[in-house]
Amino acid sequence: MSTTYVPLIPCHVAGPLGVLHLPRLWQKVSLEARGKLAAGYPGIGKGFDSMVIAGLGLSADAVKAFIASKRPSYGEFERWVKAQPGVKLDRASVYKLNQSILGYHHGDDTRKGILAAAGYPDDNSVLGAAVELNALDDWAAFHAEVLK
Repeated sequence: MSTTYVPLIPCHVAGPLGVLHLPRLWQKVSLEARGKLAAGYPGIGKGFDSMVIAGLGLSADAVKAFIASKRPSYGEFERWVKAQPGVKLDRASVYKLNQSILGYHHGDDTRKGILAAAGYPDDNSVLGAAVELNALDDWAAFHAEVLK
């Protein structure tokens, strides 16, 4: 079995705090901190990862440092997030962040590339939101790395 892992927590999943993508961010940074994140996946990327960190008012360096040093469970990570000074977890901030995640769409080239790699036609049968396309991309990568 592979010593690296494709993150399979979808972008549109939230934990008890209600923040979409936060569980996936935790999983990716945790895997990266242990050298177990599959190639091609950043621990903290420029897309949803950065959107969540900025939307909550966190520091990417602090997130990485906490996860690398403490190896927290997801519950421990959420408690740490809640304890950060200036964190934005009020209903309006979380709603705004979640809506920005759900409403984000990849550019045409990214969409076409993901659909082709996952074996889907580019015929509008897939809605094309980034959360949907990212899941297809993960599943195709998992299939190629683990199941093929």
